[in-house]
Amino acid sequence: MSGTLFGDELLERPRRELVPGAVHVPGWLTLEQQGWIAERFREWSAGPVPPRAAAVRGHEMSVKTVCLGWHWQPYRYTREATDVNGARVLPLPDWLARVGRLAVAEAYGPREAARDYAPDTALVNYYDDAARMGMHQDKDEVSREPVVSLSIGDSCLFRFGNPESRGRPYEDLVLASGDLFVFGGPARLAFHGVMKTYPDTAPAGCGLGTGRINITLRVTGLD
Repeated sequence: MSGTLFGDELLERPRRELVPGAVHVPGWLTLEQQGWIAERFREWSAGPVPPRAAAVRGHEMSVKTVCLGWHWQPYRYTREATDVNGARVLPLPDWLARVGRLAVAEAYGPREAARDYAPDTALVNYYDDAARMGMHQDKDEVSREPVVSLSIGDSCLFRFGNPESRGRPYEDLVLASGDLFVFGGPARLAFHGVMKTYPDTAPAGCGLGTGRINITLRVTGLD
């Protein structure tokens, strides 16, 4: 990967819309913000519900997830982590919901939809060097409001596809520490996944020595 060999400072990483509704904003979070959020991740991981690898169709995922607001289990959301220890998950912090609104406004402009964006859950995934995530749709939510994705730590190869199938057309791009990715509208149900992570690419000062944190904010539409 050329970014690993020569450094991100030698590469132009422009903001762009991959397809209508899917927007990549490189370097949206500052290093200070990344480090602060990484510390919050360590607090969330302390409980009451620890990070766990969810089982999908009998197979354990390679990423470990801690949830806020609502607990995601494959194909449904619950308030209590009945597949872990039965405890109620931590609430979604107000500051993180504000970050979500700012992210949507950044991606789509300060329109009414951005100001009204009110995420009520966050899935916080930790990827080690071997972790990946197969192509999937985020469709367990009743709402079809945009999904906001924040990356901290090691870079990853992210594949963003189409709403019809896991196959082509899709596009591969590198998500680096601090990057924002938002997908909504016609791209909301696009298949997407993480093909691999790139070890030892986390920038100094991001708060994570190894691995990758990915925070996805969503609106469940549930009461």
